[in-house]
Amino acid sequence: MDKGFPVHDASHIRLRAARFGAMASLCSASLIMATTASMNAQSPKVAIKSVPAEKKVEVTVDGKAFTTYMWPDTLEKPVLYPITTASGIVVTRGFPPLANERQDHPHHVGLWFNYGDVDGFDFWNNSDAIKPDQKPKMGSVKHREVVKAESKGDHAVLEVKADWISGDGKTRLNETTTFTFRAAAGGVRMIDRVTTLAAAKGTGTVKLPDNKEGALGLRVIRALEDPAEKGGEFKDAAGRVTKMGDMDMSGVTGQYLTSEGKVGKEVWGTRGAWTKLSGTVGGKPVTIAILDAPGNPGYPTYWHARGYGLFAANPLGQAALSNNKDTLNFAIAEGRPATFRYRILFIDGNPSAADMQKYAAAWASTSGGSTSSNP
Repeated sequence: MDKGFPVHDASHIRLRAARFGAMASLCSASLIMATTASMNAQSPKVAIKSVPAEKKVEVTVDGKAFTTYMWPDTLEKPVLYPITTASGIVVTRGFPPLANERQDHPHHVGLWFNYGDVDGFDFWNNSDAIKPDQKPKMGSVKHREVVKAESKGDHAVLEVKADWISGDGKTRLNETTTFTFRAAAGGVRMIDRVTTLAAAKGTGTVKLPDNKEGALGLRVIRALEDPAEKGGEFKDAAGRVTKMGDMDMSGVTGQYLTSEGKVGKEVWGTRGAWTKLSGTVGGKPVTIAILDAPGNPGYPTYWHARGYGLFAANPLGQAALSNNKDTLNFAIAEGRPATFRYRILFIDGNPSAADMQKYAAAWASTSGGSTSSNP
């Protein structure tokens, strides 16, 4: 293996978990049990339906839309889109964007998982807007099969397989992802995403060097953007510039908060076990939260969270997000897959930081231990 691209083992992950997971570990067992019990009480019915002819799998709660796993030919990766709260608020930007929404970053669709540098190929920025002469430099996550789609009463499980194929036609990674969809009383819906990436046969070691473009991404509606966002120019890791002008910010109310107390624009490029994005939509409080898991690669994750509506957890882009204070240069060797576990909450309300710690503690207690680069 080339110097500078170590395959990180469980000891590295445990160190990070010990350093930054103190808050969760201080929570008492009774607190965790109470939180879990509350979330399980009077759970609505979650159902799932596979519609292969339309390249989608639909998820409902008590017969009402929650989300759809979809892999249309017009996208370069599978996504969950749209995502709807218990009160019926769609929190994902339109696909295609609606007339009153920002039209930038066409690769931002729903909730997805990919990365900006996999063996030198850009999977993150790929879309139908990429010029033909640039396509060989890109990569696509291609849905392969639905392994299972099962309704289990208070939750539903979807297991899928996909392949990460670079612009030269070579399969770099094989992906297995399990989604667990849940709903609880009190206007709480959640998605647990567990994604295992394995180096494809014959690849040896697949390198994912530090890159700001990654990894678990969500593009939100206008109302959840930061009202302080004034537009400007944003460069991707390849130097491509996206220009965004000023827009009417009336009704825009989004505010980030991390486990470390960072708010708004302070969040980008910092670490935290969780981040929530809260705002008001149609007069109703709404929160989206992403929870990292102890044992994940790069735990606690860096946040690639922008005021214009990109909400992303990027555990792999450490040098790019920390101004070179940290470096990871992650790699996945054949026979040593890496697993990433996240819980995403969609809440009709605005939970306090203390409430968020309870959610994080409950997730940490159920998400397992070290999940990276298993021998």
